Amino acid sequence: MAKASAKKKKKKKHAQREAAEELRQQQREKMQVPDPFAPENIKKLAIRVGIGAVVVWGIAFAIPGWIPLAVAGVLTVVVAGIILWGLSYAKKSQAVAQIVKGADTAEARKEALDKLDKDFKDDDTAAIFAKAQLQMQDDPRAALETLEIINLDKVMAPVADQARSQRALIHLMLGDTDEARTLVDHIDLGRHKEPAIRGTLAAVIGEAWARTGQAKKARELLETFDAEDEVYADIKPQLLRALAFAYAWSNQNKKMKATLRKLKGINTQLLMGFITKKKNPAGVNPRGVHPLLEKEAFSMVMKSGAVPRKMQFKRG
Repeated sequence: MAKASAKKKKKKKHAQREAAEELRQQQREKMQVPDPFAPENIKKLAIRVGIGAVVVWGIAFAIPGWIPLAVAGVLTVVVAGIILWGLSYAKKSQAVAQIVKGADTAEARKEALDKLDKDFKDDDTAAIFAKAQLQMQDDPRAALETLEIINLDKVMAPVADQARSQRALIHLMLGDTDEARTLVDHIDLGRHKEPAIRGTLAAVIGEAWARTGQAKKARELLETFDAEDEVYADIKPQLLRALAFAYAWSNQNKKMKATLRKLKGINTQLLMGFITKKKNPAGVNPRGVHPLLEKEAFSMVMKSGAVPRKMQFKRG
């Protein structure tokens, strides 16, 4: 009997380790940056720029005088400069992502941080984002301090939004919901056209709103994104997590439970993000976590068998 019990516990611990490793792998995959110089990306960029150039110069030649031609010339130079900056930034982001993606141990993360410090300037935003991702594993507060280096008034608006989003995400993890709310209220989704980026930002905004008294507003925003759409495959857990908070705080319990079941279907460990220190000393900060949301998540986790029933888990 004792042997069977020990074997069962060992099996559960193994399943737990596998689940945790799967989550880490998902995070590493999200750090990978698409190659901006891949043929398909170059083709898309060329088509967009080409169409714009034809329109601008077509109008310029249609209007008599030298001024329209001069304006078209200036616009062309400006657009070219923006494109070159964008490609340079994307390439740099790809370089730092290559440094970060294999850093899955404390020692590897330290080596990656040292390399980032050595190879990039202190104010390089791509490197700052990468450093924060590495520090998040061991010290979220340190990651927050790193992200605060970015001067939101001096960087380009989309980059500032990304910084606000990442800072808000860490604040939410730490239970600093008011600080997160202040940051997300300055994010403008209209500046972002890429679906995955818009979805990622919306998930953070929605969670912050839901946990600070704006559940209806959060729900309305999040429901404009179909988490089942393939384009949001990589951020589906984030969207569902935010929706769970929004449904809980707007008293839509059936939808909340359905959303939790979807998260459980992806990975039971995702439900641990709703279990607070009241039930588990290693749990999350209870601020902004609806009691019914925690209760349902806790029940699903315990029934799943994915987490051993240890004494530190308190019922009630």
